[in-house]
Amino acid sequence: MKNRIAVFRGLVLVIGALMVSGCGASYQARSMDVKESMLVDPSLLQKGGEDQALYRYVSPDLDIKQYGKLIIDPVIVVKDAELDEKERENYQKLANNALVYLVQELQQDYRIVSTPEPGTMRLQFAIIDADSSKPVRNVLSSVMPIGIGLNLIKYGATGKQSGVGEISAEIKVTDAMSGKLLGAALDRRVGGKDPKGIVDTWYNADQALQYWAKQVRYVMCAQRGGSDCVKP
Repeated sequence: MKNRIAVFRGLVLVIGALMVSGCGASYQARSMDVKESMLVDPSLLQKGGEDQALYRYVSPDLDIKQYGKLIIDPVIVVKDAELDEKERENYQKLANNALVYLVQELQQDYRIVSTPEPGTMRLQFAIIDADSSKPVRNVLSSVMPIGIGLNLIKYGATGKQSGVGEISAEIKVTDAMSGKLLGAALDRRVGGKDPKGIVDTWYNADQALQYWAKQVRYVMCAQRGGSDCVKP
């Protein structure tokens, strides 16, 4: 009897979590392997706290207020050589969108330039891995009793629901003149049960890219000590 009560309570907690985060387009995954870092030495990265990337690095002597200009490099697709033509097309669309989102957000606070100058940071963004949602599995795990039960079990065990998309990415910020590392972040986001993820199989991944662009702007604003920083 006690075991049944414990299981029931556990399911209630999982259902509650799904109600809070499951309907959104994306939310942070529980974990990822820090060794997936491609832009910086993984040993530099430390586990992030609440509202931070899963792993991050900030230079201890960073004075971001001295920077007013920003170079944003074309987004890197880490797995490019491993992809077939259709996959490469989908990844490149994500990369193109990521660049647009970053420019849209960061040009509000920085002058976007193309060549290194004093007072300029360089931002590099890499898509490490991505996966589309699976519409049939997504629907079955959302409306069918047995599918909902399996979805709860999977979410409880892995932190990812059934049939949703996901994406992992890394960002690196350096002094554009010296190349000194100023900051880096490694993160992974998984899809929620937003209905748009059924129609557009890359919706979850794209929404994560939009979130990261806003988060980068927010983090830079907070680092400057801004009073009007907008949390994504």
